[in-house]
Amino acid sequence: MLDKNSTALVIIDVQERLMNVIFEKEKLIQNLVKLIEGAKVLGLPIIWTEQYPKGLGETIPELKSILEEIKPIEKIHFSCCGEPNFRFELEKVSAHTLLVAGIESHVCVYQTVADLIDSSFQVEVVTDAISSRTKESRELGIKKCNDLGASLTSVEMCLFELLEQAGTFEFKAISKIVK
Repeated sequence: MLDKNSTALVIIDVQERLMNVIFEKEKLIQNLVKLIEGAKVLGLPIIWTEQYPKGLGETIPELKSILEEIKPIEKIHFSCCGEPNFRFELEKVSAHTLLVAGIESHVCVYQTVADLIDSSFQVEVVTDAISSRTKESRELGIKKCNDLGASLTSVEMCLFELLEQAGTFEFKAISKIVK
């Protein structure tokens, strides 16, 4: 079970030029917004990356506007773990479990998940908050992450798992977010 005291959220490369060609991009954007807003309500640390922003553009405005107080980590490696600043941020947040979302599932998400698992993190891939250019690549990325030992979850599932109970301010806020 997820524990909000030891879980962080990693958002990978949801950038302008990539998003234009992503499979089911509108659904993905909606789910990423819900996930980030829910993580903020729960007080989860959030780490987000941008793959070569000079070439692929910045993070899409829908996410950038709700992540404004956090600075993105620029990277050129496909795996976030290849970037020293990403590893530094991971150490700062002291999380044992990482929720992973973003694009593309078969490249940067998959390679990051592989490296995180190799580094002894518990990884949960938020399957309705990741995608690729094609449905087939999205599905393959999810399968390969799962084969490596990552757990699979959804936005609503992980948020309610982190909540643990109803009747709290957080429950009311998250209930509004997921509707």
